[in-house]
Amino acid sequence: MDLVNKTEKTFALTTPLYYVNDVPHIGSAYTTMAADVLARFHRLLGHKVLLITGTDEHGQKIQRSAESLGKAPQEFCDQIVPSFIRLWQLLNIQFDRFSRTSAPRHEAIVKEFFQRVWEKGDIYQGQQKGWYCVSCEEFKEERELLEGRRCPIHTNKEVEWRDEQNYFFRLSSYQAQLEEFYQARPDFIQPESRRNEVLSFVSQGLQDFSISRVNVDWGFPVPVDPNHTLYVWFDALLAYVTALLEPDAEPTLANALKNWWPINLHLIGKDILRFHAVYWPAMLMSAGLPLPQQVFGHGFLTKDGQKMGKSQGNTLDPIGLVQGYGSDAVRYYFLKEIEFGKDGDFNEVRFINVLNADLANDLGNLLNRTLNMVKKYCTDHGLSIANEAINDENPLKAMGLHLGEKVKQAYEALAFNQACEATLVLVRTSNKFIDEQAPWTLYKQGKQQEVEIVLYAVLESVRLAAYLLSPVIPNISSAIYQQLGFGVDFNDQITTATLTPFATHSQWGLLTNQQILGQPQPVFKRIESLKNH
Repeated sequence: MDLVNKTEKTFALTTPLYYVNDVPHIGSAYTTMAADVLARFHRLLGHKVLLITGTDEHGQKIQRSAESLGKAPQEFCDQIVPSFIRLWQLLNIQFDRFSRTSAPRHEAIVKEFFQRVWEKGDIYQGQQKGWYCVSCEEFKEERELLEGRRCPIHTNKEVEWRDEQNYFFRLSSYQAQLEEFYQARPDFIQPESRRNEVLSFVSQGLQDFSISRVNVDWGFPVPVDPNHTLYVWFDALLAYVTALLEPDAEPTLANALKNWWPINLHLIGKDILRFHAVYWPAMLMSAGLPLPQQVFGHGFLTKDGQKMGKSQGNTLDPIGLVQGYGSDAVRYYFLKEIEFGKDGDFNEVRFINVLNADLANDLGNLLNRTLNMVKKYCTDHGLSIANEAINDENPLKAMGLHLGEKVKQAYEALAFNQACEATLVLVRTSNKFIDEQAPWTLYKQGKQQEVEIVLYAVLESVRLAAYLLSPVIPNISSAIYQQLGFGVDFNDQITTATLTPFATHSQWGLLTNQQILGQPQPVFKRIESLKNH
């Protein structure tokens, strides 16, 4: 499987296409924040990036949700979709494509793909009997069910018995090919724990899966038999391909695959791992297409140690959270406090403590007090020295020289918490350094050179931290850069792309003595108490 038309310089990634049976929840926001951070990081590296998100709009669950409100399914979807777009904008997510499975362009891609797989002989008609979870849009094996025939994922929903004619995809034919592929590409499924789950599932033997339904109108008709409707997963996974079409291109597979395929990364929640790591690669093999480079399944979120859900009455409204605390605060907490790939918890008291400690005190206050000292202790309110005057034994310089590479490796491994933590270590060390060196005392002793060495080392460390954290907290990083005399807005993709490359800005020692420093202003105000939202 060669990579077609791909260069080192492009990076395409996807979030899941979110189900529109309800407004977005914090879990959807979590995946999308992570995708945006990664996209911004790759833009800093000078890559051409395509971030795809969107909505999965077909299937019985949506048909039923629409019916319960007395609406047509399309009208129902059209009313829910804007709530996703609004939340992504509030969270400062810079997506490039928003793919909707109800789009006519998408139907053309699905038909063409179906035809390829049909001609390969990998689709046949058969009888489907079994327990079906409408919420998962998936048949469940008896051994998976909980007591009272409840779904293991939607634990408050009973499964339904189905016995119907369906079209099937010959997944069982691809068992050996998939196992060889996983062997040859050990990093295809990440993290390791998810990879092991998939290997174990596949080793138990793969069953063909149903790709059509007869009792659902909401979806695309099966091209060879309009009495059947294509089942949601066969249609939904292909929306990643549809998203690759240029806006004015004719919707053909060739046009869609031309520039960005194969996708570098599918970011998903672990509940849809099987579809992305088993069904999807097998479908692509059948159609003779190259496979994506990686599928990363992250963990679930809990609130105060409890599983979230409407029935438990402990959901977390992402819109309220952003309106209460700002997008940088929300992004920072979820990416720094949770190891990406593992389950994580949201607790509002800890949320506020982390933000106050890291962003208000350690980072914001450090910049503010240091800039004020420059105004007070240096002629013309600027530094007369630069990097050359700082020797390599300086603790901040010694740490800063290797930090860029360390943080880069963490982002590349999707270890967002490590990228944040490594950067914060430099910030905390800077706070300690300024207290120990006491530039106010040095100034009274007339040691101007020493004063400026301390102030330069701290300001340069803050600059470096702002740059390395800019994918996570772009607003705060922009404010820091502007106060340090750089006209940089990290939300402006054109400016970010023209910034001298990552290799320069991620190096310690960029500030010069020509720098015209701005007015000190708080970059993150301390949160005094819990806000009502």
